[in-house]
Amino acid sequence: MQTPETNLILIVDDTPTNLEVLSEALTDAGFEVAVATSGESAIEQIEYDPPDLILLDIMMPGIDGFETCYRLKQNPQTKDIPVIFMTALSDTVDKVKGLSLGAVDYITKPFQQAEVLARVQIHVNLRNLNLALAEKNLRLEQEITERAIAEAALQQLTQDLEQRVLERTQKLADALCTLEKAQVQMVQSEKLATLGQLVAGIAHEINNPVNFIHANLYYVSRYTQNLLELLKLYQNQLPNATPEIQAKAEDIDLQYLLEDLPKILSSMEIGTKRICEIIKSLRSFSRHDEAEVKVVDVHEGIESTLMILKRHLEAKPGQPKIQVFKEYGNLPKVECYPGKMNQVFMNVLSNAIDALTEAMDNYPSYVPSPMIRITTEVRESDRIVIKIADNGLGIPENIQKRIFDPFFTTKPAGKGTGLGMSISHQIITELHYGSLQCISQPGKGAEFIVEIPICDCEQCDFVRSAKKGAIATAMCK
Repeated sequence: MQTPETNLILIVDDTPTNLEVLSEALTDAGFEVAVATSGESAIEQIEYDPPDLILLDIMMPGIDGFETCYRLKQNPQTKDIPVIFMTALSDTVDKVKGLSLGAVDYITKPFQQAEVLARVQIHVNLRNLNLALAEKNLRLEQEITERAIAEAALQQLTQDLEQRVLERTQKLADALCTLEKAQVQMVQSEKLATLGQLVAGIAHEINNPVNFIHANLYYVSRYTQNLLELLKLYQNQLPNATPEIQAKAEDIDLQYLLEDLPKILSSMEIGTKRICEIIKSLRSFSRHDEAEVKVVDVHEGIESTLMILKRHLEAKPGQPKIQVFKEYGNLPKVECYPGKMNQVFMNVLSNAIDALTEAMDNYPSYVPSPMIRITTEVRESDRIVIKIADNGLGIPENIQKRIFDPFFTTKPAGKGTGLGMSISHQIITELHYGSLQCISQPGKGAEFIVEIPICDCEQCDFVRSAKKGAIATAMCK
């Protein structure tokens, strides 16, 4: 059993190397360490020697980490022990699943020693703080019972108790708020990095062979035309072909071949040109090589996003095509994070498409033709405004108030994590010192308004005022 001054950390992992590395790092940091190689053995070990914190691997033989965590949280004796998942999975859904089962955090493999120690220390401190608070509350209740005769002393003690509870509750709330914000930012960074790498990788791999085909189609077309012309000369010079040649010409339908072959080559050229345009849009959307602030054309980002979402805008059985109307103003190039701005466009446009699709699927009374209108303009010469509006059923007022809250979603389980609009709000307000707001009335659709400064210089009045507003908002939170 561990001493009161030493915190016991249980590491559950079926990989000896991970156990050795983590055990050494935690021991050097002053923790007492226990290990288990499976979920079953971990549960048995915890019953007779409960640890202060559990580092739990997800992928294990027997019962996996998710099931192990579920069983621990169902047991009243072990439900309050904090669990940190260790995983090589990068899917946001898996991480959200772990948090929903009761885990307090997760660590991504391969391990970063400093990160592991920092996260373990934070949650051990929170655990100790909770235990200390419970112990202090118990002692205070005993004192109140013993001093019940002295009314004045009882009132003073009650006030002391309330003050202590408020202070500790505020500390816990601040710590949890900081942790939640860090988790959201981490999910955002991993999601954007994964998406950018995926799109950029696909575009790069496809680009070279498609360019090769597209470039050579020009010569294939010329060579084919030359051969067809030569064939026509043979037909003119030798009109009386042999029976064998006539039979072959009829067998392959030579006349149709002569007419259709140039058309096929033309169609192939159009198709490869279209693929080249799609690749260009993918690379423009991902902006994988532009993680820093760049001067870009916002309209290009909107167009590349629409290109990627084109399939979702097309007509479906029983549903008309979603029309997109663009009213672009004469915008200057803007200093921004291009990839992250494109992610905002993707989130807002995807939500608009989902809202219109839901209206057409579930509400027979929905009459208007589905439509998305995109408007851009310069406002007061120092900032731009992008408005994205749909003519769906609108957003109820009670939902509008929470639309930018982390993990809030109205979509069914498995179709949304509730992070898209929260991340978009952070990108616009914290990275670009702009604003993102939603205006909607039931039955009249919804409109999202993005406003960002044209430049990110400190001399810009809009940036200075926006930064002050961001600081004030952070202080209020």
